[in-house]
Amino acid sequence: CDTSNIKHIKKIISDTKTNEIDIGYKLGLEFFYSKNGRKFLSKIKNHKIFLDLKLNDIPNTCAASIKSLKDLKNIKYLTCHVSGGLDMMLKIKKTAKKINKDLKILGVTILTSFSEQGIKKVGYTKKIKDLVIKQTKLAKLAKLDGVVCSGFEAKKIKKISKKMEIITPGIRLPGHSAQDQIRIMTPKQAFANGATAIVMGRSIINGNIKKNIQKLIKSLN
Repeated sequence: CDTSNIKHIKKIISDTKTNEIDIGYKLGLEFFYSKNGRKFLSKIKNHKIFLDLKLNDIPNTCAASIKSLKDLKNIKYLTCHVSGGLDMMLKIKKTAKKINKDLKILGVTILTSFSEQGIKKVGYTKKIKDLVIKQTKLAKLAKLDGVVCSGFEAKKIKKISKKMEIITPGIRLPGHSAQDQIRIMTPKQAFANGATAIVMGRSIINGNIKKNIQKLIKSLN
């Protein structure tokens, strides 16, 4: 739900209701930073909420950030960047367990907007797939509940840890534009590669949401 418009969020939730697939709602920085975002988030009931804050700071600052979320008992998933390091992830996991035993922490690996050329420009020397594997092993060491990665890396990650959840963004319905994403694939391809869940934004919320949900269900069948 990449919007700060609460009316639009309500419409997304309303128009995606279905018994045919298991749906949750990912709310990110744009929504959480908005004037009434946090307040509205606290009122969402009976839905799986994925709070995509991508925490990345020194361990104590991240722990303090987690503590500030203790009143939001409806959050199922929370993200942090694996690049923040082992100590940060350990601190986040430990603090999360204290405030909400049901809260799952997901480690974000290399963003799906990165290409091989783009990752080199920020100083990495390894290929993306090798970086993601290394980061997944670190997330596993920190006992995170899962990782966020593109569908291209999901198959290799499945071999590293069969117990971790694999959340795959950069998903587009067949024929839809990649837009600002680079490493994209279809829902069916992602699940075939080992994803346990997928993240879809524009392919669902742009245009007729109800029709897009039916296209998604049809593509998976």
